Amino acid sequence: MLISIVAPCYNEEAVIELFHHHVQQVAEDLLPLGHDMEFVYVDDGSRDGTLAALKRLADRDARVRYVSFSRNFGKEAALLAGLRHAAGDSVVVMDSDLQHPPELITRMVELHGQGHDQVIARRTRNGDPITRTLTARLYYRLVNRLVDVELMDGVGDFRLLSRRVVDAVLALTEYNRFSKGLFAWVGFPSTTFEYENAVREHGRSSWSLRGLLNYALDGLLSFNNRPLRAALYLGMALLSCAGLYTAWIVGAALVTGVETPGYVTIITAITAFAGAQMTMLGVIGEYTGRIYYEVKRRPHFLVKATNVELTKDLIS
Repeated sequence: MLISIVAPCYNEEAVIELFHHHVQQVAEDLLPLGHDMEFVYVDDGSRDGTLAALKRLADRDARVRYVSFSRNFGKEAALLAGLRHAAGDSVVVMDSDLQHPPELITRMVELHGQGHDQVIARRTRNGDPITRTLTARLYYRLVNRLVDVELMDGVGDFRLLSRRVVDAVLALTEYNRFSKGLFAWVGFPSTTFEYENAVREHGRSSWSLRGLLNYALDGLLSFNNRPLRAALYLGMALLSCAGLYTAWIVGAALVTGVETPGYVTIITAITAFAGAQMTMLGVIGEYTGRIYYEVKRRPHFLVKATNVELTKDLIS
């Protein structure tokens, strides 16, 4: 059985050769068991020498496939490109910074052999700051009340996928991709095991607070329309409150006479309604923007360099 390792890379010049050394060792351990391996690296528009390092790896190891984007298209596009290039009977998706321990691949292959189409590695939060742990738990608790799929805390892209799962994910051609949700949406028999969080070998994560917030919003909006429904309910509730307040003012005027409305009351009401309207417009705008990107049908990525033959599918 051929196993494809799909590893997106962004400015990983300092660690990519060490990562390849580790996955090579895993490949050697699996070879006597009848498993061969290929390595699919996707350079997501790195600004350092990542592409040059990948070319050196390809010169030394014929099993190395690399794709380099014309610019930084994001991790979701890199994952899509890697899955499209992967020829294996199963595919292991993992980061190339060694935060995903390569030695766990062997366990994934064993569990896959037991009939699981998805073998998912779930990171424990041991050693994380308490604020980050609490924030993540609150986020997943909220999201799982809203979205149409279940997202597990600590579960990322590190997983083994069978060929039929890969084909199912590739059949989903949407532009706004949230792979963690797509993997959950396609289903198929799955199993999960936990592992201890590993320290990044070199450099620092490219994820900023803004990027993490945008990623969290993508997860919230990609698999449901409940925010739109909530905006409708909020509008109806505010309209009801306004009607009750109007009835109270009219009733008070009939009983006690007309009084000059308070300045604070007017300003508070105007500010509250304006804020609610802007919030609802923002929610509608998010969904409209996603439709805007979908109908343009632009390619998910453009390839600058690769050591495999280009096809039409590789740039779409």
